[in-house]
Amino acid sequence: MKNLVIAVDGPAGAGKSTIAKLIAEKLNINYIDTGAMYRAITYKCLQNNIDINNEEEVIKIAKDCEIDFKDNNIYLNGEILKDEIRTMEVSNNVSNVAKIKEVRYLMVDVQRNIGKINSVILDGRDIGSYVFPNADYKFFLVATPEERGKRRYKELVNKGYDVNLEEIINDIIKRDEIDSNREFAPLVKADDAIEIDTTGKSINEVVQSVLSKINI
Repeated sequence: MKNLVIAVDGPAGAGKSTIAKLIAEKLNINYIDTGAMYRAITYKCLQNNIDINNEEEVIKIAKDCEIDFKDNNIYLNGEILKDEIRTMEVSNNVSNVAKIKEVRYLMVDVQRNIGKINSVILDGRDIGSYVFPNADYKFFLVATPEERGKRRYKELVNKGYDVNLEEIINDIIKRDEIDSNREFAPLVKADDAIEIDTTGKSINEVVQSVLSKINI
C-alpha cells in the first residue's frame, strides 16, 4: 500500500501544528513538525552564540545537527526538545535561519526521507509547493495577523512568559514578510491546495473541515 503524504502549509500561527497533530492521531499516521526542525537549528545557534546573520556559521551548525522524529517528538543529536524551541528568542530568529538555502536543502532531505518510509502529515511553509509537490492532499491554513497574534500571546502567557500582544502581532507580520519573500522555497499556496481560513473557528471545526476532504 502506498504511503500517504498530507501537506499542511500556511503562515506562522495559523494553527498548522495543532491541526496536523490531531489529524495524525485520527488517521494513525506520523506527524512531522517541519518548523520545529528550523527551530532546533535556531536554538542550537543561539546556544552556541552564533550570529544568526552569519550564514556560513549557521550552515556549519546545521550540518553538525542530527534531527529525528520519534513518537511525534523532535530530537536534536539524540536529545528530545520541547518548550526550549518555542521561546520568543527562537521565534524571532527562526525565519532568518529558515531562509538560508543550504539549511533548507538539509532539512528537506530529512523530510523527504521520512516521507519515503512512512505515511506522514507535515506542516510548514513550502511542503505542498516544494518539499512534496506530489502530496496526496494539500491544505493551506490562514488567519488574520490579529487572530494569530492572540493565539500566540495566550500560549506564551499560559507558559508564564511576560509578553506584549502588539509586539507579537508585529513579529508575526515581520515573519510573514520574510517567509513570503525569501528567495528559495518561499511561503506560498500551492495551486492545488485547499485553503481553510481558521479565523474565528474552533480547533475541532478546522479538524473536521480537513478530514472531510480526505478519503482513505
